[in-house]
Amino acid sequence: MEKVSFFKSVHVKVVLIYILLILLALQIIGLYFSKGLEENLKTNFKESIEQRSELVQYNIREEILKERDESMPKLENALSPILREFATDDILRVQVIDEHNQIIATSGGNNQSMVGQRTTIDLVRRAISLEARSETISLDKQTNNRIWVLVKPIREGVGPNGEAGDVIGAIYIEADIEKVFKQLSEINGIFALGTAMSLGITIILGILIARTITRPISDMRKQAQAMSRGNFSRKVRVYGSDEIGQLAIAFNHLTNRLQESQATTESERRKLTSVMSNMTDGVIATDRKGNIVLINEPALQLLSSSFEETIGRPITTVLGIEQDYDYTFENLINMKEPLNLDFSTDETPYILRAMFSVTQKETGFVNGLIAVLHDITEQEKIDMERREFVANVSHELRTPLTTMRSYLEALADGAWKDENIAPAFLEVTQTETERMIRLVNDLLQLSSMDSQDYELNKECVIFNKFFNRIIDRFEMSKSQEVTFTRLIPEKSYYVDIDTDKLTQVIDNIISNAMKYSPDGGNIRFGLIEEGAMLKVMIADDGMGIPKENVDRIFDRFYRVDRARARSMGGTGLGLAIAREMIEAHGGKIWAESDEGKGTTVFFTLPYDTQIFDEDGEWA
Repeated sequence: MEKVSFFKSVHVKVVLIYILLILLALQIIGLYFSKGLEENLKTNFKESIEQRSELVQYNIREEILKERDESMPKLENALSPILREFATDDILRVQVIDEHNQIIATSGGNNQSMVGQRTTIDLVRRAISLEARSETISLDKQTNNRIWVLVKPIREGVGPNGEAGDVIGAIYIEADIEKVFKQLSEINGIFALGTAMSLGITIILGILIARTITRPISDMRKQAQAMSRGNFSRKVRVYGSDEIGQLAIAFNHLTNRLQESQATTESERRKLTSVMSNMTDGVIATDRKGNIVLINEPALQLLSSSFEETIGRPITTVLGIEQDYDYTFENLINMKEPLNLDFSTDETPYILRAMFSVTQKETGFVNGLIAVLHDITEQEKIDMERREFVANVSHELRTPLTTMRSYLEALADGAWKDENIAPAFLEVTQTETERMIRLVNDLLQLSSMDSQDYELNKECVIFNKFFNRIIDRFEMSKSQEVTFTRLIPEKSYYVDIDTDKLTQVIDNIISNAMKYSPDGGNIRFGLIEEGAMLKVMIADDGMGIPKENVDRIFDRFYRVDRARARSMGGTGLGLAIAREMIEAHGGKIWAESDEGKGTTVFFTLPYDTQIFDEDGEWA
């Protein structure tokens, strides 16, 4: 067992959790305290300004409503002393605005030029138009300090029915609220310092407390490591009578029991291990409830599973019997015949054969079940291919034989005497005979290639010239109106090939292209480099192949259009032979097709990148 790193140890985790909990509690308290303190300081500040503004507002209203004569000072001069008396260190500026948004008085000697001008402050206009107080906290552009702006409408009095009077103006107050935030910042600093000090004390206490918990756990961990190495002599020290102490006592008792049981089971385990490890088949053993208690490595590999994923689980679930075959554990106990388990996918076949045997006591009580697994995928695949091959061969031979029998019976019945009919009948029987000979020859060739009972007579050739000669032969002998287009570079490519077999491959592909190309069609031939391989292309403008059938055209006896292919004399083995020959040369062959637009067959061959001269000698 590897050593636990410092940051993964329980000791560090306990201390961290302890610190984080304290820190979280302090943060919540601090946040609540700071928020409440801020609201309280701001409320007190605002209430102080509000209370002082009530008296000023009353005096201003009285001055505005007072009827003036020439002997009395102007309204501006009468309001100035009131505003100067109201302006203190907390109040930075006070203005009085009439109902027409015109400033009629302002505090401070530097702002007297504003008297008589219309105010541009939206907050004032809104308060007068809406007849309601407005307030906001903004930033002073000159000092970058926060200020509290308060605008209160001035009413002429209370109406006869108790309703508020008309608005005759407003009082605009700017108060220095930055002092409140500075005071709050100082208090938060004191709180942060106290938090840091408390965290320091918390860390020290957390380390001490965590040691009392982690020390016995560390001892038990060391004992468990010793037990895993087979050492049962070490005991865990008991530090107290709490839950951890009781766990230590139980751990020591468990150590003694394990030491006793190990001696009695070791010999049996060795016997079972020897048997299981020397078996090549997969073996699974269950208890009386059908849960897996033993499984060997071959069985895990056959099921593509791990030991942890199978032990303790029902065998019917692990083998997929319950879901796919609707079998229960009781069905398996009574099963006498082997059961094939199909784990095949769309891409890969995979079949296992399971044989079940019941383990019983002398009284007949069922102890469990033993299952032996074999991989029969290849066997089933071979059997299926054999059956399919026999069926295809039988079908391909039956058709010409049936035709020949019909015509021979007609000739035997007297048709040979008819000079007009007899030659045609004989020609048909001859054609069908030749067709069967071609089929048998192809089958013999495939059989020889399957058994690898052949040799490739390779020689180094310039593939460009070799390819062009084959194309020339078809172009000279073609009977239909088909255009040949060559996309073959002039550069010489040297390949080691069996020319006879590769000629057979290319002949077959070009023949298919010509068979399925319409009159006026175009057959294209191409050759390009792809790394250390030559990629050859032969494309036609024929009927094409459906996408779901493209990958199957290289299978034996496979035809997309069976009736048309048979009428053209094909055996269905040409492309299968071509694939075997190309793969024998170390290349690959495949097709791409667009139904209704044509088919392109590609194959690759390894070529020599060394340079030769025109005579084939090393340059």
